[in-house]
Amino acid sequence: MRWLVTGGAGYIGAHVVAALGASGIESVVIDDLSTGDARRLPAGVPLVRADVRDGGALEDLFRRHRFDGVIHLAARKDVAESTTHPLRYYEENLDGLRSVLDAVAISGTPSVLFSSSAAVYGTPLRSPVGELDVTTPENAYGRTKLIGEWMLRDAAASGGFRWCALRYFNVAGAGAPHLRDHGGTNLVPRLLQAAAAGRPATVYGTDYPTADGTAVRDYVHVADIADAHVRAALALHRGEIRDEVLNIGRGEGASVLQMIDAVAAALGRPLPYAAAPRRAGDPAEVVASPDRIRDLLGWHARHDLDDIVRSAAGDHSPPGRHSAAGKHSATGTATATAPETHTGQKSRNKLKNTQR
Repeated sequence: MRWLVTGGAGYIGAHVVAALGASGIESVVIDDLSTGDARRLPAGVPLVRADVRDGGALEDLFRRHRFDGVIHLAARKDVAESTTHPLRYYEENLDGLRSVLDAVAISGTPSVLFSSSAAVYGTPLRSPVGELDVTTPENAYGRTKLIGEWMLRDAAASGGFRWCALRYFNVAGAGAPHLRDHGGTNLVPRLLQAAAAGRPATVYGTDYPTADGTAVRDYVHVADIADAHVRAALALHRGEIRDEVLNIGRGEGASVLQMIDAVAAALGRPLPYAAAPRRAGDPAEVVASPDRIRDLLGWHARHDLDDIVRSAAGDHSPPGRHSAAGKHSATGTATATAPETHTGQKSRNKLKNTQR
């Protein structure tokens, strides 16, 4: 079995490629490397360096390979940036998906697995939120993901392929040191970068209607995300699912202050922080109901918050050493460069503002 992975040299994509390989599924990666890194990919995985909006590159790729499916990960994903530059998100995220779906339809590829997001829910009317709950995204990034799901549904209805959209909640952690997230937008790497630089972490919004005033999210280990992709890809290939939307989350929320406590515990030293205004487009609380993916795919998150933070900080000791919860080993250990073709603790009761 061979699958095309768009954006496969990125943080999440490289974990997915490694998990596919561990399950005996071949991958071919297309990535423009604007945020991806070829060194993340296991040895022997072909890499085509191209933008997915390049129809010619996709046409050539689908002509040279017969794919059993496509995992479409390539997209921009910074909520704040999407608020400032919304048209960039509509262009790159939706034009990229359209180009991929064109190639799928022309080639007769039977399955598409789409990287969606919890951002489609906006601020849910209830928590945890399920796949059938109302979708009211509050930023351009979330809207592109919701429109992407609509595009996928319509294209599949006319093209006859099976599809599944995986709504990621907050992805964090790492399966191996070289696969860590070094981006500056996700919370956990931002906290670790602040600690490494010896400066206070920034907390955007301390007046949310939550227990401690900071935003609450459902953090899920990237290795669990990768495992969900393998299960979904196999289920699509076997015809066990089609036209499906699934949440990927732990079903447990953690506030920003709780994450600061968890990072401080992992590092063994306090992490001071400074309060800042809310960022536009950030909802107060988003926590997943993972019941449907458990029922359909037998998937559940095996890594807890302790594993997530410790692995992000560079501790890759066997899962389970730090807590009693049952876990599996993280995916992705290869370090060779692929060939390239150029076509915690309890939440604080009071906020500590370190600004002077």
